[in-house]
Amino acid sequence: MKIRIKDNSVRFRLTKSEVAKFSETGHIESSTSFASSTFYYALQGKADIAELQADFALDRITIYVPEHLQKEWATNTKVGYSNHFSAEGPNTLSLLIEKDFTCMDATTEDQSDHYPNPKLG
Repeated sequence: MKIRIKDNSVRFRLTKSEVAKFSETGHIESSTSFASSTFYYALQGKADIAELQADFALDRITIYVPEHLQKEWATNTKVGYSNHFSAEGPNTLSLLIEKDFTCMDATTEDQSDHYPNPKLG
């Protein structure tokens, strides 16, 4: 799972097997270890919400996904889901989760588990 953070925007990209695991179990998590601590980022299915929500606690970003979307994502053609989430205060957080497509340009990254890029025909 990849994460991109820019200002008040958080995007997760998932491979085919990650989407399948998330759809089946309702949870997927990745981490990056630093010298003094580990940063975690996770997707979690949640039954009582209508749109994506997010939380940051204990060195972990969690994006919550409505359970019905979580369960159907692996079998539908929807690329991703997004929401402009406002928890407390004036700030809005842009959330996006999406399926990871193969790159159009040369890359050294293993893309064998990525979704076919529709722009590559």
